[in-house]
Amino acid sequence: MVIIGAGIIGAACARECALAGLRVAVVEADFVGGGATAAGMGHIVVMDDSEPQFALTRYSQQLWRELASELPADVEYMACGTIWVAADEQEMQEVRRKHDFYGARRVPTEILDPRALYEAEPHLRPGLVGALLVPEDLVIYAPCAARFLLRQAQARNCDLHMGTVKGIREDGVVLQDGSVLQAGTVVNAAGTWAKELTPGLEMRPRKGHLVITDRYPGFVRHQLVELGYLKSAHTLTAESFAFNVQPRITGQLLIGSSRQFGVEETSVDNHIIAGMLARACQYLPELSRMSAIRCWTGFRAATPDKLPVIGKCPGHEHLYLATGHEGLGITTSLGTARLLLDQLLNRAPAIPLEPYLPGRVMETAHA
Repeated sequence: MVIIGAGIIGAACARECALAGLRVAVVEADFVGGGATAAGMGHIVVMDDSEPQFALTRYSQQLWRELASELPADVEYMACGTIWVAADEQEMQEVRRKHDFYGARRVPTEILDPRALYEAEPHLRPGLVGALLVPEDLVIYAPCAARFLLRQAQARNCDLHMGTVKGIREDGVVLQDGSVLQAGTVVNAAGTWAKELTPGLEMRPRKGHLVITDRYPGFVRHQLVELGYLKSAHTLTAESFAFNVQPRITGQLLIGSSRQFGVEETSVDNHIIAGMLARACQYLPELSRMSAIRCWTGFRAATPDKLPVIGKCPGHEHLYLATGHEGLGITTSLGTARLLLDQLLNRAPAIPLEPYLPGRVMETAHA
């Protein structure tokens, strides 16, 4: 089989398939762990926008936790948990809803009152009304995680080919130099480029910016996210910002988040950076006195229903898709790979496959 793309999704799929004994070739146009993988925060988080989103994020998180003891140091695995911060009583209602939702599904959480919140994160601004702690969420450094997953695949039955795929055929893929890499199965895991190789796929790129600071060890102890992030995440037409700050093992802080649709330029937009940092400083005022050492951007592949595309492409017997994860590709990479292999081997999956099947977002399916 050929897997197009060596981001964390493609690398995870390669590992899962190679460990199962399948012969795998991965084709990557740039470098392993690039693309959206290099533009993500590496937050392994359980989300609850929908039951299918919850199912896949929780399943994948459990797979990451099972893999933790094998991860090398450069993956920077950090079991820091997430604190969802509530700025007002309306957001505290969301805290209680999430607490009940997760509790009913056996995900540990804890409601923090203002005193407990400031004990957990003393640099947050005064006046916040509470928060939800999700202790099993974690953080990794995704580019190194992708390289680790691919190395595991290569140690079994996987070859890496550096090059650009120009087209997909029933018997394999055509490379930029005109040569054909033959395979009985092709997996399109090319992220935002997947639509170019599989016309009819309803998906569009969402641009995001990230900022990383100098080293300030211990300043933030948990992944901190405002509950307003959930409102921002549902905005599909306008640019938006939300407070999202991640501690790193290095002592640095990774700062998000922003969303833009309909933008093609890869360059850093100072207006977006300013808005994102202003939002972060509203929650952590001392950030304004810290030094940022790098800003960068990336594009994530977004589907209309905010769920990834995992499975056989309608009308193509030998083509499978593994894309459309938007901001949750790092979280859901291991679960995506497991569900893909379940389909390839025709075995029963741990969670229902139907919500992620490609037919729902193929334009031909709605004709």
